[in-house]
Amino acid sequence: MSIAGLTIVPIENDAQMKQAWDIRRRVFIEEQHVPEEIEMDEDDAHAFHALALLDGKPVGCGRYVAHGDSEVKIGRMAVVTNLRTHGIGREILVYLMRVARERGYLHAVLHAQMTAEGFYLRNGYVPVGEVFEEAGIAHRKMVRELG
Repeated sequence: MSIAGLTIVPIENDAQMKQAWDIRRRVFIEEQHVPEEIEMDEDDAHAFHALALLDGKPVGCGRYVAHGDSEVKIGRMAVVTNLRTHGIGREILVYLMRVARERGYLHAVLHAQMTAEGFYLRNGYVPVGEVFEEAGIAHRKMVRELG
């Protein structure tokens, strides 16, 4: 599925990173009340980041962090409130998985907020283990092969 005017790009400079941080601040810190010191973490420095642009305007983001040679952890998936349920999150997820696969990673893992578990199920992720709390929000670990 393609969304008219939507492009997903790798974050390659400070200006793009600031745009992603602005989206994450709105979604996670302001909307979901995640403490800033948890949201803005040390993994940002070495993660692969993606930015979704709709007609050139930043509307979503996501990242993955390499875990060893074969696995990535996808996270910080966020789409601005008024554009959720339009397929932007799926496009970001597909992009992150494609880049990881192209770079030789075999598996993806993530900690899905329970409110987003259905989204990840529809995108091929399988729940693993029990529900746990992270930043005051119920999550479940989910996994998927990238091949």
